[in-house]
Amino acid sequence: MTASIRDSRYSWFRLLITMLIGTVANVGIWAVIVIMPAVEAEFGASRADASLPFTLTMIGFALGNLVLGRMVDRLGVTLALIGAACLSAACYGLASLAPSIAILSLVHLGLGFGTAVGFGPLIADISHWFVKRRGIAVALVASSNYLSGAIWPTLLSDMLRDSGWQQVYLALALVTLIIVIPLSLLLRRQVPEEDLASAASEAKINAQTAGMSPRVLQFVLGLAGIGCCVAMSMPQVHIVAYCVGLGYGPAVGAEMLSLMLLGGVVSRVISGMVADRLGGLRTLLIGSALQGTALFLFLPYDGLVPLYVVSALFGLSQGGIVPSYALVVREYMPPREAGARVGFVMMMTIFGMALGGWMSGWIYDISGSYTAAFVNGIVWNGMNLVILLALLHRSRPRPLAA
Repeated sequence: MTASIRDSRYSWFRLLITMLIGTVANVGIWAVIVIMPAVEAEFGASRADASLPFTLTMIGFALGNLVLGRMVDRLGVTLALIGAACLSAACYGLASLAPSIAILSLVHLGLGFGTAVGFGPLIADISHWFVKRRGIAVALVASSNYLSGAIWPTLLSDMLRDSGWQQVYLALALVTLIIVIPLSLLLRRQVPEEDLASAASEAKINAQTAGMSPRVLQFVLGLAGIGCCVAMSMPQVHIVAYCVGLGYGPAVGAEMLSLMLLGGVVSRVISGMVADRLGGLRTLLIGSALQGTALFLFLPYDGLVPLYVVSALFGLSQGGIVPSYALVVREYMPPREAGARVGFVMMMTIFGMALGGWMSGWIYDISGSYTAAFVNGIVWNGMNLVILLALLHRSRPRPLAA
């Protein structure tokens, strides 16, 4: 790619369109969190069983990041977006007809797969169009995931209260089709070959400094991603149910989730700017350390005002973690494999979210409170920190060329 194209006006235009798409495409993983108390009440399910639709959503989301990432590498992002949007809309409709928690959970597997196109595949695609500002570009696209979670639950809360979660899902099916498909047609331009060749040489040099093959590093990053996201999932997945249990109600929980995710957007933007100076690995380590600190603050505070404050701090601390994994992949691994490599690491972080979401519900059912679930998250976050410190000790990536 020529210097006039990288970090160009077209790159920023593409970034804007990509963020708009992501804000709509990602709503599937947040809608299921908001409807969790309603689903639990309708089907008479336990807290762990009511968490299963989210868990299956995240498993589908994880697999979709890998498969759709490979599709983006081979066919381009537009075809992947169109197919995924159609799948998501169909699953929203089928979910509204589900007669049991088991069927609802299975449908959410497909919904998660389609929703995945709004995350890893879009992050991998936009990373090709920036060099000097790659960190902030990746962070902004990743922020569309949090913007989706901050905006849509609040917009749909009245419909959820008045008409039920089934009407919410039917509305989301329509919105997905009429927004994602037309916007995806604006992303048909392909990455020029000269940019891929230049980025490949940079990644090769960085990989040599790490002393690992791309495959080994990919699996190490995946293991770290599981640890950080088991920790991350406790507040994000269960904050609404947590507030219901404390007597504050689902509306308060939805507000805390929105506050948490808005804080995550700010964190991702700041982390992107930091990553453009320090690199993805150091930024990842900083975010993980801050997340562990914020997670600990949930233990002594359960009052209404303190929970609002801690939720905001948690969002501000951890938002930059997941996009930093994508930056590490781009710094060390071949660009022609960006969709697949980023997709794999994103898949592992999402498996961590799925595992943590279910595990926290299971711990709650056993212990009768979320205290042990918060402690569990802190332990997993500690494992993530150990892995990242080891990687940083042996890795010294050179700065990207202008």
